[in-house]
Amino acid sequence: MCLSIPSKVIKVSEDQTMCTVDTLGVQRDANLMMMEEGDVQVGDYVLLHIGFVMNKIDEKEALASIETYKEILEAMDEEERRRAIIDDDNCEKR
Repeated sequence: MCLSIPSKVIKVSEDQTMCTVDTLGVQRDANLMMMEEGDVQVGDYVLLHIGFVMNKIDEKEALASIETYKEILEAMDEEERRRAIIDDDNCEKR
């Protein structure tokens, strides 16, 4: 299963094709080619799927979702947490 955890944009490339996001403390690069140019800015919250930013979400909604994910993560063991946060870009294709 693949979860799209809200991620905060911390950097946008000069050509606005890539950004760096923070997902619960894990930073990764994400592709912006699915978004309108200039639509994503530093400080925005976005949802990713297989390394692509798919959409922007409201900060209030993002923070509420992050709190829910934290509760879910607390119930997981270490291996499940790693797969949910660090390996989420490698979703199985069905």
